[in-house]
Amino acid sequence: MSHACTLIGVPVQSGASQPGCLMGPDALRTAGLNEVLTELGHTVTDIGNLAPLTATDLSHSNPAIRNLSEIVEWARAIDNAGFKALERGEFPIFGGGDHSLAIGSVPAVARAAAQKGQAQFVLWLDAHPDFHTLFSTTSGNLHGTPVAYFTGHPGFEGVFPEINAPVPPENVCMMGIRSVDADERRRLAESEITVHDMRALDEHGVVQPLRAFLQRVAKAGGALHVSLDVDFLEPAIAPAVGTTVPGGATFREAHLVMEMLCDSGLVTSLDLVELNPFLDERGRTAGLMVDLCASLFGRKVLDRPTRSY
Repeated sequence: MSHACTLIGVPVQSGASQPGCLMGPDALRTAGLNEVLTELGHTVTDIGNLAPLTATDLSHSNPAIRNLSEIVEWARAIDNAGFKALERGEFPIFGGGDHSLAIGSVPAVARAAAQKGQAQFVLWLDAHPDFHTLFSTTSGNLHGTPVAYFTGHPGFEGVFPEINAPVPPENVCMMGIRSVDADERRRLAESEITVHDMRALDEHGVVQPLRAFLQRVAKAGGALHVSLDVDFLEPAIAPAVGTTVPGGATFREAHLVMEMLCDSGLVTSLDLVELNPFLDERGRTAGLMVDLCASLFGRKVLDRPTRSY
């Protein structure tokens, strides 16, 4: 199945602690994302890099929070661009940029799905659940808040944009989780979000939990958004991320996830986030992210190119 893909560059780094993610969208382009998708039979429209809308002066009682106004305006810009792409019947690829971009991308896709009468589902591939609220974050880095926000968790009212179509927590599946703060752990235990940490993947592999989730999406006739964070991967194969956590997904596990997603035909939008080229080794992480994207869009195992580093 061919897609009309829209690449939306989101050079946001305000939600993370280390600079460098602003170079992520251009690194994905340099690594050949547009060309790979075209070779696989898809059409690609690259709308360039977004910029935050005019910043408002926002504040919060939690003094740890950093760059609040800028992140909110980034979210509005991302939401607008993503929603317009879906209105045109296109497949948006949000190339980041840190994971705070999901504060805009997921509400955009969920709003579009709601207008079509579809249930929105989210597959969160990440070492972290990003389930903090504005009150619970101690680092103040807002890339740790998207999931709590887009699932309608209280703690964002009057600060983040109003959620028109929150994603039901039971429609969110997390895989690869292995670094969870105490407050997040408590609230996840009370939530209906499905969490497959790396222990679960070690014991059962990726096939069983992913297949079960995809069956739920298919049964509901839902739209599926995939949010792929570089730190889902083992740092030895993907060093270009500021939040490395040992013990991530292997090369083949990650590709198997993407191949299964492709086979399902259910994915309607994608985040590629936390790529920090400043921390990369000869572009290997950018190349791997593009390679994984290729598997999601139809590249088969037998078609894999030989690479030298």
